Amino acid sequence: MPVFRIPDKHLFPHPSLAEPDGLLGVGGDLDPGRLMLAYVNGIFPWYSAGQPILWFSPDPRFVLRPESLKVGRSLKKIIRRGDYEIRLDTAFSGVIRGCKEAYRPGQRGTWITPDMEAAYVELHRLGHAHSAEAWFEGELVGGLYGVSIGGLFSGESMFARRSDASKVAFVWLVRQMEAWGITLVDAQVRTDHLARFGGSELPREQYLSELHHLLGQPSRPGPWSLDPGFSPL
Repeated sequence: MPVFRIPDKHLFPHPSLAEPDGLLGVGGDLDPGRLMLAYVNGIFPWYSAGQPILWFSPDPRFVLRPESLKVGRSLKKIIRRGDYEIRLDTAFSGVIRGCKEAYRPGQRGTWITPDMEAAYVELHRLGHAHSAEAWFEGELVGGLYGVSIGGLFSGESMFARRSDASKVAFVWLVRQMEAWGITLVDAQVRTDHLARFGGSELPREQYLSELHHLLGQPSRPGPWSLDPGFSPL
């Protein structure tokens, strides 16, 4: 399969034309309109500093259905104890910066380049990107961020500076989204972390078919906040 050069005009080739590793195209920019067009077509940017912008649509996709979320016994204890205060959309820039600075074994540098950081902060300002945050004694110690469209939440990255902080934030977010009617969490590619939460692989063709229906559901533009009295357990 060829790797397509993405033109200045906001358009993408069909995801089925991607390389076996999911690479679909190179080039373009991170304009909010282009980013949202990518997500509604099952495509996302993923590249490192010094590389051109690379666009991916992997097959299979790794997803989590909120009703299938698995929460281990020890994590439930931490959530019930209230070790962390969980907030939504109060420190998006801090969350993406935490993800950018997080140490990941076997990974050199970060794919969250300054341009990527600025682009998702802008998506947050426009109400499309959201953060779930874990706070401890007034300090941001973990969280995650992603993009929401219709019934889909596309997770991007997470970080933790204290034990299980990002996991607790993730459980709160998934359960709240389930209550709101968001029915699919897209983790993009498989990780053991998401697999333990109940994630599973979905063929790209099926993902794109489901995506079509998810986009027909009402969107929930930001800023987000937890429902009063909401509890994830």
